[in-house]
Amino acid sequence: MPFDLPRDAIVPVRSAMVWLDPGPHPFEKENAAAIEENWRAETAANPALFDGKVVLLSSLTYGDGRLDGLCHAVRFATFMLWRKTRPFGSAEHAYAHAMPVTSDNALILIRMAGHTVNAGRAYFAAGSFEPQDFRADMADIDLNMAREVREETGMDLSDCERDPIYHLRSSEGASVIFRRYYLDEPAEAVAEHIRAFVAAEEEPEIEGPVIVRGPRDLPADMALHIPSLIEWHFANPVER
Repeated sequence: MPFDLPRDAIVPVRSAMVWLDPGPHPFEKENAAAIEENWRAETAANPALFDGKVVLLSSLTYGDGRLDGLCHAVRFATFMLWRKTRPFGSAEHAYAHAMPVTSDNALILIRMAGHTVNAGRAYFAAGSFEPQDFRADMADIDLNMAREVREETGMDLSDCERDPIYHLRSSEGASVIFRRYYLDEPAEAVAEHIRAFVAAEEEPEIEGPVIVRGPRDLPADMALHIPSLIEWHFANPVER
């Protein structure tokens, strides 16, 4: 099976080896005309969309704490058609979340800006893997996490303490790999830094930060996987 994953459960990931195949993704090859037609409709509705390169999986398996996978660089237009149609078995999407934890044990999420494809949605600062997130053709998960957090919030995670391992949550068609990063400031101070960064950006990717202080403190318009990650964090405290 190209995708053999525990679904709707959070499991530990002690190693991850996800390789970038230089060849085309079968989904992109087989759906060229539909990709173009859908892209015309998507850009008519949102002219701000950019057809850059992102990564789409052709296989991903989990066993004994290890992730193994194969992925391909595809057009963002290809990803948009896949996201709309979700053809099971031929392709899946994986993304990574750095979960920033403040000194007062709050979580820092973000809400996406109105011009983005996920306008108004709240989740941890993140984005699809891109070819630049690979080293020697292997996915560098922490590089992707740090890049996306820096681009969206201005925060630098390079000197932060972090969990020793990743965790994984998969649903049908999509998987999130996440890791907690521990910040030295309380939630409101971190949020103020992010608000200042957003205010200085010409076209910010996010509206601003969202502070979550407990398992029932859930923001509106969350991505569907977010409540389970929030619940997991507060059920698994770390002494610092």
